[in-house]
Amino acid sequence: MSHGPRSGLAAVSSALLAMSRHLEVRDVLKTIVASARELLDAQYAALGVPDDHGGFAQFVVDGVSDEQWKAIGPLPRQHGILAAMLHEATPERLADVRKDPRFGGWPSAHPDLVDFLGLPIRDGDETIGALFLANKVCPDAKGDGDPPAPGPEGGCGFTQDDEELLGILAQHAAIALTNARLYERSRELTIAEERSRLAHELHDAVSQKLFSLRLTAQAAAALVDRDPARAKGELQQVAALAAEAADELRAAVVELRPAALEEDGLVATLRTQIQVLDRAHSARVTFTGHGVKALPAAQEEALLRVAQEALHNALRHSGAAHVDVTLHRAATGAVLRVTDDGGGFDPRTVRRAGRHLGLVSMRDRANGTGGRLTVRSEPGKGTTIEMEVPGG
Repeated sequence: MSHGPRSGLAAVSSALLAMSRHLEVRDVLKTIVASARELLDAQYAALGVPDDHGGFAQFVVDGVSDEQWKAIGPLPRQHGILAAMLHEATPERLADVRKDPRFGGWPSAHPDLVDFLGLPIRDGDETIGALFLANKVCPDAKGDGDPPAPGPEGGCGFTQDDEELLGILAQHAAIALTNARLYERSRELTIAEERSRLAHELHDAVSQKLFSLRLTAQAAAALVDRDPARAKGELQQVAALAAEAADELRAAVVELRPAALEEDGLVATLRTQIQVLDRAHSARVTFTGHGVKALPAAQEEALLRVAQEALHNALRHSGAAHVDVTLHRAATGAVLRVTDDGGGFDPRTVRRAGRHLGLVSMRDRANGTGGRLTVRSEPGKGTTIEMEVPGG
């Protein structure tokens, strides 16, 4: 984009649309920071979300490499100019932040900031974040082809127009951040409901197995003296029931375990969970991943949950000997496919009978991320569930 804050309505519109496109708080924060830095031609940008203990619950930067960020050290505290923005809720525009009496220095690895522009992000009367930019990048006024210079030394700094534009961005950032928080809270409630459902399933399934196990063991004990052969058969049944109970428990634990998407990514998380399912069930469960890049957090969450639901159906209800999961990059994004060689079903009959096999929730997850879900199944011919999302 051209230099200067008034580089066109399209640039402003693009920044606002980018902020509203994401639902995860972390994704929203990153988008706000990147949009602000690009729109106002700043060398650095950051956004801090305060906690209740004088620090920051989250702090996102743009313009600093991962290596620089690690070298800087712990997150900043709420002091100096940051504290003024958070507690006094007033904009701060400085020609040289280092000369401000509130300036308290920074770590040795921290980049040198000169001109500074910061605004609070407010939701009603609450300050929910602080957005700031540093080192305005100046146009090449001399026309000599040299890189633009940042800060007052380069002959420019942030202007009143910059401050007004960042104020507009901060207002929309407050809306996007509030919506993302509401989405995450609703998702937490959904996860809690899913965990409750799984707990009931676990209780019912394992309780029945353990009850049968107890009766069979009692029968074996009664037969040991008078009919050893029958007692041996009953003990074999005890072993089989114990194995089934263990399988039920392992499968439930896999579903209840929080997904390590943020740390490991979707491919590694799927591979780990499928390896556990392969060990826990008699069916062969395999996974293949092909060149999928990192996706927005909401899409990765949806893909993981759809894969888990499809695997649950295949392993519990289809009688499949083999379940294959693939995740690969496509022209329009990423595609998840779960295929089994089980008994299959007629999707129309399932809908008419009021049974859903989780298909409604899977379609909701796909639609919620701009994707689509396809179900192909026939009695006796297995089932394939495919989910495609954009942006992979």
